[in-house]
Amino acid sequence: MNYLAEVPYGAYWCTPFARWQGSFAHLHSVEFAAHVARRELARRGIDAARFDYGVLGLSVPQKHSFYGLPWLTGLVGATQAGGPTLMQACATGVRTLLAAAQEIEVGLATTALVINCDRTSNGPHLYYPNPRGPGGTGVAENWVLDNFGCDPLGGHTMLATAENVAARHGIDTAQQHEVVLHREAQYTQAVADDSAFLRRFMTLPFEVPGPGFRKTVAVLEGDEGISHSTAAGLAALKPVTPGGSVTFGGQTHPADGNAGLLVTTREQARELAANPKIAVRLHGFGLARAELAYMPEATVPAAQRALAQAGQRIEQMAAVKTHNPFALNDLLFARSTGVDWRTMNNFGCSLVWGHPQAPMGTRAIIELIEELALRGGGFGLFTGCAAGDTAMAVVLEVCDAAA
Repeated sequence: MNYLAEVPYGAYWCTPFARWQGSFAHLHSVEFAAHVARRELARRGIDAARFDYGVLGLSVPQKHSFYGLPWLTGLVGATQAGGPTLMQACATGVRTLLAAAQEIEVGLATTALVINCDRTSNGPHLYYPNPRGPGGTGVAENWVLDNFGCDPLGGHTMLATAENVAARHGIDTAQQHEVVLHREAQYTQAVADDSAFLRRFMTLPFEVPGPGFRKTVAVLEGDEGISHSTAAGLAALKPVTPGGSVTFGGQTHPADGNAGLLVTTREQARELAANPKIAVRLHGFGLARAELAYMPEATVPAAQRALAQAGQRIEQMAAVKTHNPFALNDLLFARSTGVDWRTMNNFGCSLVWGHPQAPMGTRAIIELIEELALRGGGFGLFTGCAAGDTAMAVVLEVCDAAA
């Protein structure tokens, strides 16, 4: 399939990702995302008045996020643009991209602003009234930690889904640690030459604003909280779950940040692109759900459905990116598809730079586009799992705009 909507080449951005309770922990995620979007649009000379649609993705509520996308676009200066606020855990990045593409596909919009943001640090602590509770006492929830720790359908943790998959497919700790070391080595490509790859879509050094967004309180040279593992250090770790296989070194870490991109018609994409000779075309999307408590398995059927809609095969992909909250995700995907896991996730992935949920997928898609551009074009696949044993995937192409 060849969607009518395109992503203008270069009309996207991402903040550095900051580890849990790090440099972004004090920032309201929606206001922060709007602050970044205003600056990035201005750098590209894009007038917010041209947007006629928007999509906001987040998975951790913030104060006033009831107002969602209209509030965000108002802060950005696009007061004429409306649209939904979407939440699909770690699949939110693909979901918001699809929502924008669909709106353009049916002629309801021409130029969409897609922004995903999350702050896992200092997540909300909620109280749900319950008049029938003992003494009228309600129920409390720590939004981030409690939901990481319990799927209400099965009562299991996110980690348990990884252990279930590891046991079913015979993936041991040593194999997972091999992936970790390779992924961290791949990330060094992104920070080589003064972070040349990251600077293709990330403004560095990054000025961290104060809570009022009027002054700079810190400066980041790149992602904050990156681990630098050694084989000996990983080997010394014990599995988090006794008798299991997944260590703290074999999984990602919660993080904060935001990312945005534009989706528009083919004609306007040429006008808004940093290089109008390069086209970024959307060809296929896929959604899948695995068996209860086997979340990492969902990435495979999601990818297969995206490939089928695109009319492509996995061996035709010049680049593959995955969301890998657990290192074993990539081993499972490689075994299931025949892809060499060592060739996936060049320049980095969520296993290394962290897990701010909604913007994670957007960043991976942006990195996929830039890797394909460096290769001179081709097809690429991104797939990633999400809470509820689901996953979403997208197949896109970077090519000559005249083709």
